[in-house]
Amino acid sequence: MQKIPVGKLKNIGLNLVLVFTLLIPSQFITAQEVVQKNQLKFGRLLRLVDGYYVDSANVEELTEKAIVHLLSELDPHSVYISKEEVKKMNEPLKGNFEGIGISFNIFKDSLLVTTTIPGGPSEKVGLRAGDRIVEVDGKNIAGIELKNSDVFDLLRGDKGTKVAIKVLRKNFGDLLDFTIVRDKIPINSLDASFMLNESTGYIKLNKFSATTTDEFVTAINQLKREDLKNLVLDLRGNGGGYLNSAIQISDQFLKDDELVVYTNSVNETKRDYKATARGTFETGNLVVLVDESSASASEIVSGAVQDWDRGIIIGRRSFGKGLVQKPYFLTDGSLVRLTTAHYYTPSGRCIQKTYENGVEEYRMDFQNRLSHGEMFNADSIAFADSLQYKTINNGRTVFGGGGIMPDIFIPMDTSSHYQYYNRLRRNNIVYNFVLDFVDSNREKLKKKFTQFDEFNKNFEVTSEMINQIVANGEKEKIEKDEESLAFTKKSMIREIKALIARDLYSRNDFYKIFYQDDEAILKALEVIENQEEYNILLVSSE
Repeated sequence: MQKIPVGKLKNIGLNLVLVFTLLIPSQFITAQEVVQKNQLKFGRLLRLVDGYYVDSANVEELTEKAIVHLLSELDPHSVYISKEEVKKMNEPLKGNFEGIGISFNIFKDSLLVTTTIPGGPSEKVGLRAGDRIVEVDGKNIAGIELKNSDVFDLLRGDKGTKVAIKVLRKNFGDLLDFTIVRDKIPINSLDASFMLNESTGYIKLNKFSATTTDEFVTAINQLKREDLKNLVLDLRGNGGGYLNSAIQISDQFLKDDELVVYTNSVNETKRDYKATARGTFETGNLVVLVDESSASASEIVSGAVQDWDRGIIIGRRSFGKGLVQKPYFLTDGSLVRLTTAHYYTPSGRCIQKTYENGVEEYRMDFQNRLSHGEMFNADSIAFADSLQYKTINNGRTVFGGGGIMPDIFIPMDTSSHYQYYNRLRRNNIVYNFVLDFVDSNREKLKKKFTQFDEFNKNFEVTSEMINQIVANGEKEKIEKDEESLAFTKKSMIREIKALIARDLYSRNDFYKIFYQDDEAILKALEVIENQEEYNILLVSSE
């Protein structure tokens, strides 16, 4: 065997190091050169169109369309957002906007105040539910086919600015004048928080915003003062939001240093996000409700709870949105939300469902689930063995492949899919009836039912009220469907009563009525308060 002198070995080693160090920058430069070359190519095309095209061309519009198409070729969630849309897009997640602090409805071509936000500018000056705003800063807004966007433009504005309004109030002859100083108005991500019974609380989140954790902790602390022992967390219909908020909500249930979620991608190293010791509900039975509209941050929370055997998941398979988007601003103030990584649950499940068959097929997923029977029967859902994972503490079998599969399946309520009922809803026939009813009877109802509990116990939606809704529908060319009406009448009665309660009392009281016969909540109560059944569900049967 030939021996190589030590000096030569050193030279060979040095040369290898030099070659290796030169190789990496070379590859990097090559990648950058590809981007630069195509950037110049596209720029030249735009200049040619602008300078030589036969007709006039809007270069800005063409560029935006090109960006949208490019992103659509990547994945379903990388999107372009114009500079005009950026501000409006951020408001719901930031948790506030600046305005006068009312909820409203455009009813009979007038702006009807349905509620004033507690502590907000409108409440402070004495505006009331049932008031009709007919003039803003000297401009008539009644009977002009007002739109929601018009109301936002008129009443929202910078904190500290003033708006003068005139109001028509029932039983007052003259218009009332108000000058309101705009302020920051909170956008709640917590829809409801109340005790379902003596020991079990209920919290419903509609999104994961910058204020969600504070709202949740405040609600939990209030429920604890009411002797909270168990919790039902409702994430149905919650499409997600901020990653940090999902981690912080998961942290309320998990122990210190337990993994909540991790992200990974080709261009980013694996990153773990863990719980701390600051949880407000680390003990006590827990049920999380999910459905096909629970996505992203909702799936991070429910996946972490399931993987650590911390609680029971009830409902239907969640949406399956496990792609991380980061916002990158473009030169004109617009931005792209670019997918940069995948979310994975603590057991290693990728939350994202497949999109390998293209965006259009991806968007048909809900319809496909319906047609395959998945929404109505758990047996219609089949998982390959390769998608099986084990929970961390108890080794239960859970499934990947996109979304979070619940431990207990609840079929979809078919009454919500009856065409007649939905047409009444979509055309605001039901809600407009409620607005009119409350507007005409507010004082009488508040006098008769001074507290919500009295209203809940004694108020009844009459057949005459249902008949009036049907008649109002017929005026809008919605033909009465006896079969559908018979099947959905119970749901209609519950919804009407809940809407009236919301207008008279609070949003909490709406959900107390609306969900009183909810199958998922009833199942949650059955499981959560039977310690033996609860424990069995959290233990592996293998």
